[in-house]
Amino acid sequence: MSNPTWGELVENNVGRFGDLVAGIDPSLPEIPAFFGQGNEGAAWIGDFVNFILDTIEGHVGFVKFQSAYFEACGLVGLAALSAGMKRAREAGIGVILDAKRGDIGATAAAYARAYLTPASAGGSADFEADCLTVNPLMGPDTLAPFVDCATRFGKGLFVLCRTSNPGAGWLQDKMAGNRLVSDRVADLIGGYGTVPDSASRLASVGAVIGATAPNEGRRLRQLLPRTIILAPGLGAQGGDPASIHSLRGDIPGDLLVPVSRGLSRVEDRGISASDYRQLIISRIEAFKAAIAYDYAGRRTRLA
Repeated sequence: MSNPTWGELVENNVGRFGDLVAGIDPSLPEIPAFFGQGNEGAAWIGDFVNFILDTIEGHVGFVKFQSAYFEACGLVGLAALSAGMKRAREAGIGVILDAKRGDIGATAAAYARAYLTPASAGGSADFEADCLTVNPLMGPDTLAPFVDCATRFGKGLFVLCRTSNPGAGWLQDKMAGNRLVSDRVADLIGGYGTVPDSASRLASVGAVIGATAPNEGRRLRQLLPRTIILAPGLGAQGGDPASIHSLRGDIPGDLLVPVSRGLSRVEDRGISASDYRQLIISRIEAFKAAIAYDYAGRRTRLA
């Protein structure tokens, strides 16, 4: 039996668990102190990833690994990233690798092989994701290898379109010819179709549009009716549920909402393991309730 495409995985997991994405951004100063006890160097990071996956399994359908935090911990961090991605995918959790890659020709193809190509097709599978974030700044030709690979193997992409950071408007809200830069990127994203033979109604190439820019988000959603939007910014960056709902389309699964520090960060680093686990679960349920949506038009709480 073949693996589901990214769109099929999204529709299935959103139907089961809702559209919350648990972000894993390992930063030792922001998590309980017990992770660092008895560990040397960056050895804590593997324990943290396993703890988070143990905790979220059965509560969320997606996890987003922020590659930079793992890379910052060297080989130990990369080993933890690889193991965590494999474990999550084996559990049926949709894995988004937030690496924001983008480069010319052969280099982009190498990135696509690293993150989107199964071992059976020549990839190493060490960092195989279900979906990858990519940067379009260098132009459409730099996206082509990623799109080709995603189409071939049923993977997904999230292309940076209108991001959540305070300085996003410096370029993304500027005019290029007679169009805003973000609109031109949205046109590019919307031009990519679904994966051939996929049962999903959702396109495999999605957009990163921050929940912190609801006005821009509403405009861009009109250009992207069948696109999955990844909407960072809820919680720590100031996005709210009303902003989130402005990014929704008409298809369940067309919006995924990542929360990272809002789930894992603690003020009291002396918290116990059992209390920390319960804290994460309670935060998950609170975020799911806040963003739950009935696509017939009614807000609802998930059962």
